[in-house]
Amino acid sequence: MQHSYRKLAGPVLAALLAVTQLVFVPTAAAGNYDLESEPSSGAMLADMFMIRPTMLVGTAIGVATFVVSLPFTLLGGNMDQAANQLVSKPVKYTFVRPLGEF
Repeated sequence: MQHSYRKLAGPVLAALLAVTQLVFVPTAAAGNYDLESEPSSGAMLADMFMIRPTMLVGTAIGVATFVVSLPFTLLGGNMDQAANQLVSKPVKYTFVRPLGEF
C-alpha cells in the first residue's frame, strides 16, 4: 500500500506546482502593486516557499538547456543572447531580487 503513495507523489507535486503558477504568476504579472511600499509578509512567504523553489528548478532547466544547445548557439553566433535568456535572467530572478518582489 505504501508503494502506491510513492507513485502518486510525482503527479500530485506537479499539479501543486502548476496551481501555484496559476495563482501567483498572473497576480505578479498584473503589476497591481505599489513600488514605494514594502512587500507584505504573505508575499514574502509565497515568494520564499513557492516562487523561489519553482524558479530554482526553472534555473536548473535553463542551465541544462543552455549547455545542450551550446554547440548550436556557437555556430549561430548568438551564445550571449542564449546565456542571457536561459541563465542570467533566471539566476537574477531567483537569487538577486528582493524577497517578496515579484
